[in-house]
Amino acid sequence: MVMFSVTRKQSAPIDGQKPGTSGLRKKVKVFMQPHYLQNFVQSTFNALTTEKVRGATLVVSGDGRYYSKDAIQIIIKMAAANGVRRIWVGQNGLLSTPAVSAVIRERVGVDDFGIKYNMENGGPAPEGITDKIYENTKTINEYLIAEDLPDVDITATGVTNFGGPEGQFDVEVFDSASDYVKLMKSIFDFESIRKLLSSPNFSFCYDALHGVGGAYAKPIFVEELGAKESSLLNCTPKEDFGGGHPDPNLTYAKELVARMGLGKSDSQGEPPEFGAAADGDADRNMVLGKRFFVTPSDSVAIIAANAVESIPYFSSGLKGVARSMPTSAALDVVAKHLNLKFFEVPTGWKFFGNLMDAGLCSICGEESFGTGSDHIREKDGIWAVLAWLSIIAYKNKENLSGGKLVTVEDIVRNHWATYGRHYYTRYDYENVDAGAAKELMAYLVKLQSSLPEVNKIVKGICSAVSNVAGANEFEYKDPVDGSISKHQGIRYLFEDGSRLVFRLSGTGSEGATIRLYIEQYEKDSSKTGRESQEALAPLVDVALKLSKMQEFTGRSAPTVIT
Repeated sequence: MVMFSVTRKQSAPIDGQKPGTSGLRKKVKVFMQPHYLQNFVQSTFNALTTEKVRGATLVVSGDGRYYSKDAIQIIIKMAAANGVRRIWVGQNGLLSTPAVSAVIRERVGVDDFGIKYNMENGGPAPEGITDKIYENTKTINEYLIAEDLPDVDITATGVTNFGGPEGQFDVEVFDSASDYVKLMKSIFDFESIRKLLSSPNFSFCYDALHGVGGAYAKPIFVEELGAKESSLLNCTPKEDFGGGHPDPNLTYAKELVARMGLGKSDSQGEPPEFGAAADGDADRNMVLGKRFFVTPSDSVAIIAANAVESIPYFSSGLKGVARSMPTSAALDVVAKHLNLKFFEVPTGWKFFGNLMDAGLCSICGEESFGTGSDHIREKDGIWAVLAWLSIIAYKNKENLSGGKLVTVEDIVRNHWATYGRHYYTRYDYENVDAGAAKELMAYLVKLQSSLPEVNKIVKGICSAVSNVAGANEFEYKDPVDGSISKHQGIRYLFEDGSRLVFRLSGTGSEGATIRLYIEQYEKDSSKTGRESQEALAPLVDVALKLSKMQEFTGRSAPTVIT
């Protein structure tokens, strides 16, 4: 057994190590600075306290991006020095964010990094912990590391044993996919999905964008469900994501978008019936039908509306549903129709986790391509794809060998006919001067004090737009722990169910980001088939003029439209 010793390395605080809802996100070159990673990891260990760290088991893995493997070796050495008993590493250092949550919940109650700390329930750390970590980063003067611990071979499964001042220390490298595949098989009817994928009526395409989702795509879609390997796109995880940006949306998933017939030219022949993409760590997803885009807000509503009959895990009913505040109200309408508990929470998956731990929520989602359920405490991209395949399989159980397929587009349009349609778009204004952004938000809050004044402005811009019935700054009181989250976004709520939401995000590397969410509700089924841009145009005009967007920011157009 290889023995190691503990070294105390002198360090000093480094500015800007404040973790957000998804951990500490910085450019790779920032994390590669001397002591940067080590300071943050030691600050996290210190926030957890010695009693909790000593003898603990940690899951340490990443999505395969550049520097992940080096970071894993550093964290292993620091964990050993801090008295951790055991480390679990996904083979090749790969684990998707949902798989990490699944491993934590399946194997025992433990803790993990990413550089993100998840709690024993497998969900993101609450603010109490992330605040402690940040405070520690501002006062840190040393970190502990086992410099003489040799690098562990993370390419082969197996256990390596070491000995240190506090006794034995083990590193177990395990198959990245096995626990997660087992969990998915306990949730979905794989046999019915297999029948769908083998049907001559149905064709399928999955794009991992060279992220960690590729490590799960072949075991699940090809080996378990019988899809052709040719239906997998970009499913080899790469350190640089193949030179692309691993964001599952219409802008960055170019190859999938073209294959699904939504590109600028339709030269690729007949598109598949179903397509999906994942982001780098496989917790977010985009769902497409043939020449048809499903908005994330519609996706979670449709999964919730069909879950009980289509997915065995939910066969006894849903406990409740939840969405983030900026997400469209499509899920609200489903909850009302089905008489389900409904929660509107601030942005951040930890709020869903609290509801799930209390048995109040089964399915949840957010407009930024995140969908999930209470099987884990993170959003889960592959789960969402399997949920959609389950719904398609259920709708087509009588006609897989012949007859007309009920398509993704059919399912969405039938949903609109039943529940109405929430036309939806998001405008992002990135790297806006922080002072100007704050002024714009302050102006919108002040404007809310007089609804008659607001309606006068609205009607002056476009008389066809409904009256504003209410306006406020969103504040959330957690029904589980009573904690209050203030200043979560500025809302203008219209009489016809439409909404405008403005949020300020300071998490960008430069300046501030203003996010504007525009949602037009249409109950009349004869009007749910309009083009989104056309249906939203009057409300977009109102949003930009009401907020004086160009006046405050100097921007005549957003950086990104989703």
